[in-house]
Amino acid sequence: MNALRITVTTAILAVLAGLGACGGGGDGAGLAANPPQPPTGGIGRNGFAVGPVSNFGSIIVNGVTYNTDAAAFTINDAPGTQADLSVGDVVVVVGTIDDDGLTGTADTVLFDDLVTGPVESIDLPGNTLTVLGQLVLVSPETSFDDSFSPASLEGVSIGQIVEVSGQINANGDIVATRIEPKPAGTQFEVHGTVASLDNTNMRFNLRDLVVDFTNAMLDNFPGGQISDGDFVEAKGLMLNANGELVAARVELEALVPGGNDGDRLEIEGFITRFVSATDFDVAGFPVTTTASTVFEGGVAGDLGLNIKVEAEGDIDSNGVLVATKIDIRRAKAVRATANVDSVDAANDSLVVLGITVTVDALTRLEDKSNADVEPLTLAAINAGDYIEVRGDEFPAGSGGVLATILEREDPDNEAELQGFVETVGATSYTVLGVTINTNGGTVFRDENDLVISEADFFNRVAVNSLVKADGTEVSSMAITATEVEFEVEF
Repeated sequence: MNALRITVTTAILAVLAGLGACGGGGDGAGLAANPPQPPTGGIGRNGFAVGPVSNFGSIIVNGVTYNTDAAAFTINDAPGTQADLSVGDVVVVVGTIDDDGLTGTADTVLFDDLVTGPVESIDLPGNTLTVLGQLVLVSPETSFDDSFSPASLEGVSIGQIVEVSGQINANGDIVATRIEPKPAGTQFEVHGTVASLDNTNMRFNLRDLVVDFTNAMLDNFPGGQISDGDFVEAKGLMLNANGELVAARVELEALVPGGNDGDRLEIEGFITRFVSATDFDVAGFPVTTTASTVFEGGVAGDLGLNIKVEAEGDIDSNGVLVATKIDIRRAKAVRATANVDSVDAANDSLVVLGITVTVDALTRLEDKSNADVEPLTLAAINAGDYIEVRGDEFPAGSGGVLATILEREDPDNEAELQGFVETVGATSYTVLGVTINTNGGTVFRDENDLVISEADFFNRVAVNSLVKADGTEVSSMAITATEVEFEVEF
């Protein structure tokens, strides 16, 4: 069997670290200085793959299942194991992809967070938090560790130390793919672009964070000097009385703008620069399309700044990814939490609230119940299990949902359904064919989580309004709501 050889170049280390102000994921500074050597064997065609882990049983990234039996793992710049990773962590995979494009073998798996530190502020209506001066956006595609209670933004506390993995958008914000709590004493870490450098007082800014590098070890800086515009990783164990990070180490990250001619690249991220459909960046990496490029999830005209995509192809002699495929990843607005009605594992589907939910190779599956099955598959889910599904209606108008995230949780009686309103009645509305009934005990809220009257709600709600309902499932396609709330599409 032929295989496509994948290895890491310094370019991907930059992409995973965020590529400065442009965007990207996160990778260790030490790796930038000492990138892994190309694996031996195979065709010898170099390349790399970047994306969030969607499941295990080996490791699944960007829809490809990689065997990890002989893989080496690097976790936050140190040797680790697959057990150190969780669903939603953004990784680089080094290895081979088989002819089918669906399976492969990993030689090396690399992970580093984008920021680890204390939570400074939380904006629940805005779905954001701030960690070490970095704005973190929480989306329907954010996985929360189940040690948060609840396992959502509501379960995060001010001052709590958290680790954030994710992707950086065109605004320089971190769009979180996973958030985990960390114990006291955990080393703080942040990636960013140096600004407002003050060599006299040994300070610089990483967005809203001031870094004191008076006693820091400086790695990889030409002439040993930091400069404005450098993309760096800063690490330290404490903040001083002024809230500045006291850095023990600052390292210049690799910012090579491309790989070698013929390298293979598969990368998921946000479009961080956009001129046209044939001239744009994904996570800071230059991409072009041709007449032969296959588009999934949309068309070339849908591309634009801050659109999330997966780009696949080869790097040309100019360091540009010539995409053979662009998969447009649209925002996921549907959210359903309830007991499973039935499971059809053979056809990759189940039914919840009367809604048919389908999973594919990109669906992120995680067992947050006491059963703690890993990897979680539909074969391990039974009728009556309590699950949460996030995704979107696909195909459009079908009434079915293609899941981006499917999580099994411990039993609960509460049902939740968020989606776009299809019909509106005097005291009810429907979403994906499910009737949401309200009554005198229902609490109504606006987009800012403020209580409004029933009259205000039904005067505003209309077809295509995005609304979330919490309540009790009274039949397979009906909920009696204890609370309904307008939502803002991410």
